[in-house]
Amino acid sequence: MTNTTTKTNYPALYTLIIVFFFWGFVAASNGVFIPFCKHHFSLDQFQSQLIDFAFYTAYYVGALALFIISTLRKSDIVGSWGYKKSIIYGLLFSAIGAIAMIIGVKSDIYLGMLAGLFIVALGYSLQQTAANPFAIALGDPKTGSDRINLGGSINSFGTTVGPIILSFALFGVVGEITSDQINNLNLNNVVLLYSIVGVLFIAAAAIFYFSKKVPDCIQKSEVETSTKALILFLFITAALLVFFVPVFYSYKVDILDDNGRMTCLIGAFLTVVIALLFAHNKAKKNSQGWGALQYPQLALGLVALFIYVGVEVSIGSNMGELLSQDDFGGFSASEIAPFISMYWGGLMIGRWSGAVLVFDWKKPIKLLALVLAPVCAFLLVIGANTLAGHDMSILYYFIICVAIQTTAFILCREKPALTLFVFGVLAMTAMIIGLCTSGMVAIYAFLSGGLFCSIMWSNIFTLATLGLGKYTSQGSSFLVMMILGGGIIPTIQGKLADLEGIGIHNSYIIPIFCFGYIAFYALYTKRILRKQNIDID
Repeated sequence: MTNTTTKTNYPALYTLIIVFFFWGFVAASNGVFIPFCKHHFSLDQFQSQLIDFAFYTAYYVGALALFIISTLRKSDIVGSWGYKKSIIYGLLFSAIGAIAMIIGVKSDIYLGMLAGLFIVALGYSLQQTAANPFAIALGDPKTGSDRINLGGSINSFGTTVGPIILSFALFGVVGEITSDQINNLNLNNVVLLYSIVGVLFIAAAAIFYFSKKVPDCIQKSEVETSTKALILFLFITAALLVFFVPVFYSYKVDILDDNGRMTCLIGAFLTVVIALLFAHNKAKKNSQGWGALQYPQLALGLVALFIYVGVEVSIGSNMGELLSQDDFGGFSASEIAPFISMYWGGLMIGRWSGAVLVFDWKKPIKLLALVLAPVCAFLLVIGANTLAGHDMSILYYFIICVAIQTTAFILCREKPALTLFVFGVLAMTAMIIGLCTSGMVAIYAFLSGGLFCSIMWSNIFTLATLGLGKYTSQGSSFLVMMILGGGIIPTIQGKLADLEGIGIHNSYIIPIFCFGYIAFYALYTKRILRKQNIDID
């Protein structure tokens, strides 16, 4: 049984969380550029959404490219570079993307701006592939989820303050940005913003490069050829193209009705899930050629992360339509913003709880911090939105949901599998309450999905990569690819809501099944790891 512990390398960890902040801060800019580009380039709604599509597709493409290169080299490229150098390369690649973004803006070409964002996100893909296992490696692997939670809390902080900083940098105001301000945005301000972002990327790379307290974490062990895994992901990629192209093209030419689009979207979802379960089943019989997929905790973890990212985005993305319904307040577009902000703020609130566990404090102080940290995060969300001109009084009682999440987190006592299971069950319960009620009770229930999603990324990532050894970096790249779920599950729920007799409220049955699988994964993986002599809890 594994009982060894490693002291946390705090100086390296504090340096590492810089990149987590960048991920949240820069991603927050997409919310401004989508309406701006729609007006400036006279785009339809679908064309404007290509900003998010380009940004998040790059994660899948980047991680897949790393895997293909590693397979051709017969060695893990991130492991051979080391986590430190990989993050430096990723930051510099994102800096190149910032330059490409500036060129696209100066040229006034939409495709150029998309290319710039794509390159920025490609750099993020490399950074994510290295940063998450790096955080785990900087201390006891069993508490790796706590360090990822710390990074996630800083990421969510960047997402929370990003729009405020962005509004001041681009428009010279701190309050709410009007559509007229977005439409009349000066392109020189965008150039200035990305010039600063590019410099910050380079500065962060320099900090990593010159920091002697940040270890290289090089893994030069030879990795067997993962031919079967490569074929599997190439098949998934080809199948996704087959399903996605008709859906996207149907917005230009009427080749699919709503039922046809739903069929294609479900086909894309099932392709990913069934392919991964197929790999899990085959690897159990013969592990040769499957690489990291030979480990069941990873193969099933890929499905869990794919579903988690999808359900996290889906709840938030479809909430605006839900809140516009009469049974849920009939809120206008401007009135919906505080609720959406609280949902995404819930991720920060929950992650601040996990971040507390990183620090080696005495038990009474740690318990006090576990209570105060989420309260402070809640007040930060309230304060940031109040500063932006929103009336947040209707959400003051959401502190009750925060108290439930905090209590559950304390009772789970730093046990990743137990925590993931409990939060999966709580999330299912919240969604069921939301389906069975209406008004503010249902709204609070659905909003609490953000609270319960908050620790899922870190715990799934920790459980999925434990025991992988020389395949850790490869497994990390596979997990980063599963961010793809954010582009599939929300569209399925959206199309389900469009079907006659179902509607937006009933479409929230999808998150119930998603959280159900995540709870199952927590229990089943604990048993898998125990068979490998790893007692995670």
